[in-house]
Amino acid sequence: MSSRRGELAAFLKAQRSRLKPEDVGLTPPPGPRRTPGLRREEVAHVSGVGLTWYTWLEQGRDIPASARVIDALAKGMLLTPDQYRHLRVLADLPPIAPEPPTPEAMPRLQRLVDSASPAPAAVYDVHFDYLAWNTAYARIRHDPASAAENRRNLLWMLFTHDEVKARMPRWEQAARSVLGQFCAAAGERADDPRFGELVEALSAASEEFREWYADYPVRGFVPTTIPIDHPEAGMIALELFQLRPLEHPDLILTMQVPVTADDRARVGSLLG
Repeated sequence: MSSRRGELAAFLKAQRSRLKPEDVGLTPPPGPRRTPGLRREEVAHVSGVGLTWYTWLEQGRDIPASARVIDALAKGMLLTPDQYRHLRVLADLPPIAPEPPTPEAMPRLQRLVDSASPAPAAVYDVHFDYLAWNTAYARIRHDPASAAENRRNLLWMLFTHDEVKARMPRWEQAARSVLGQFCAAAGERADDPRFGELVEALSAASEEFREWYADYPVRGFVPTTIPIDHPEAGMIALELFQLRPLEHPDLILTMQVPVTADDRARVGSLLG
């Protein structure tokens, strides 16, 4: 038995033992029950899977576990979202996409970026659409609120705003880096219509995007320092960080920390 299959077996047994027949809409037969929780045949019944197959899973046998059947087990055993994600990991299935943040979560994200000041900070989603940003980001980099709602996007900012390009002495290096991250994200979600819409619009709006995207560049985030030549404050060096909130692992918090005391003072001069 592999260690992963052993963990899967133990997890299924634990979830089965916590349930009662009435929890899943079954009427328990009369008489005492020797098995704590549900019986294996009851799990198979409420999940719509084969008893033999489910028994083999609980025995830790190395048998295939399709997404359809694992999802049926999760539903039948009333798993929470966290338990469901864990079950898929144990079954060697791709993780499910996290839910996007609800409107109620947005004030929390805004407080997060506001607390990063004077460092410019922003949160964007898997499509690189902006969700929250602080005043420092708007003053030093770009104010997403100045764009139409469906164009509040990091790629759109980098490839179509001349003012943004003019402030970045190493614009091409930065744009290629972000494009590589975008391509990696888009490749993992080939059926996501938002990626397709962005690629079509950016290809029409930017010759550089169209040519570079055709090469299918893929890369992860690389820590770096970028210079910003601000028209009012002068040259500002910012060290880039990317972080992910645990409750929303598809989101990215980007922080751009002034490198020196002089850089911090220049940022402060723009914030009043």
